[in-house]
Amino acid sequence: MSHGKKRNVLFMVADDLGKYLGCYGVKSVSTPHIDKFAEDNVKFDMAYASTASCSGSRSTIYTGLHTHENGQYGLNSIATHFQTFEFVDTLPALFNKAGYLTGIVGKVHVGIKSTYPWTVYDDIETRDSAKYADHVDAFFEQAKKEDKPFNLIVGFHDTHRDFTRGGFANTQGPFDPRVKPYKCNPEDVEIPPWLPDVPGLRKELAEYYESINRLDQGVGMILENLKKQGLDEDTLVFFCSDNGAPFVNAKTTLYESGTCLPFLVRDPRLAAKGIKNVTNPNMISYLDILPTMLDFCGIPLDLKIQDNAPPRLGQSFLPILEKSEIVPESEWKHHIFGSHTFHQRENYWPTRIIRTRKYKYHRNIAWRLDFPFSSDLYASLSFEDMRNVDGPVMLGSRSLEDYVFRPAEELYDLEADPLEVHDLHRDPQYKDILLDLRKKLEDWQRQTEDLWIYKDGISMKTLSHHLADDSMIVPDQFDFDVKNPRNLGPKAPKTFKLQGNPEGVRGGALYAGKNVQMAKSKEA
Repeated sequence: MSHGKKRNVLFMVADDLGKYLGCYGVKSVSTPHIDKFAEDNVKFDMAYASTASCSGSRSTIYTGLHTHENGQYGLNSIATHFQTFEFVDTLPALFNKAGYLTGIVGKVHVGIKSTYPWTVYDDIETRDSAKYADHVDAFFEQAKKEDKPFNLIVGFHDTHRDFTRGGFANTQGPFDPRVKPYKCNPEDVEIPPWLPDVPGLRKELAEYYESINRLDQGVGMILENLKKQGLDEDTLVFFCSDNGAPFVNAKTTLYESGTCLPFLVRDPRLAAKGIKNVTNPNMISYLDILPTMLDFCGIPLDLKIQDNAPPRLGQSFLPILEKSEIVPESEWKHHIFGSHTFHQRENYWPTRIIRTRKYKYHRNIAWRLDFPFSSDLYASLSFEDMRNVDGPVMLGSRSLEDYVFRPAEELYDLEADPLEVHDLHRDPQYKDILLDLRKKLEDWQRQTEDLWIYKDGISMKTLSHHLADDSMIVPDQFDFDVKNPRNLGPKAPKTFKLQGNPEGVRGGALYAGKNVQMAKSKEA
């Protein structure tokens, strides 16, 4: 680190990338710049997004809160008001307060703008990686001119699908001559184990690989500019994806293919010591990113701007960054939580998960609904070929039937079953594990004041003011039983005690379109 200089942050996030990189074992994709970055720094094998949807995932990075806490329940849209609550402290607001030049270049996809007050708001829409590099370089110049430390987000539009049925914006050029052409043959792509080998998938993967290579070139240019500007020795650098690859059985699901993502980090202090090529096996959550940024920059992790802002739950992973072994539980958590409620506004399917090193437990709140298809995945050429095969339709080892119709609970042994196909939740041998993980998940839902902790088919959070009356009995079961509607059986535990907060949101509420300041709710 340069003596006397403040520390900077550069955070680069790809769109729908998944683990499609050479450094994660995909041999047929060309990602030399990202692979070199991984080789020279730290690669996490078990980095988890909280949700598998673009806006939601980004909001968790920028707030350190799950989507059911921060209000970004689904894709950012004025029509739905799926936007981060105004009383939530966000990354740009926190770093502005700390005297940083904050900026975002490229895809934003969270709202509202006043809640995310980046000083430089450069929401360019392009697939030209050289343009990204130029805009980022201009930001570096501005930071140097203003003599300020910076926190910059680079939101690539690659590798998201375009608005055609099978394309990835590869024909949107001509691109800058610095972006070298790359072509991949459909017969050369690798089929992931969670998808079937059909012609439409091969065609789309070849297009996808081209957009991945273009992304890789942009990352290389940006890293070169950082070094050219003399900023690399003082800058914490991240590269990751917001969610899994844009194919069925990955994006929008909380299966591993949707949430276990590439995550690369360069801490210049480790680089100065010659520590490189670290593969870190410890589990981290995207809620840990903001605390890690604050920690690196010497900003208090509990910094608050608004008194009623919910406390962040993540923790800085800088103390374990260089570890190539699993650290003891006393040093680091060995579980993560996930929360998904919407993708598009019509894609309602709330689900929550806890994932330990060995097991994953899913609580599917609206399990009686069909699992919804994101429109881009439903319309894809790959899915059209998958659904029209002769015989049973399979998504890798999972049947399409099991993909669409899911039970209220799922339990998987991920060491034996990494594709999450063999559901153990009804197996009596796993009853104790099921009950333990169910309790831990529900405890976490209470801690985060989740509106979607349901008993007897109703939100316990919004029912809290009635539960204060001991005569109120809510059966301790997930769903309302229309065949036996009696409520005189085992009583569900009192979950929350509301203090004038009708929306049941941590720290405050959006009510009638206004930000109403309310007393913080406490658990009963």
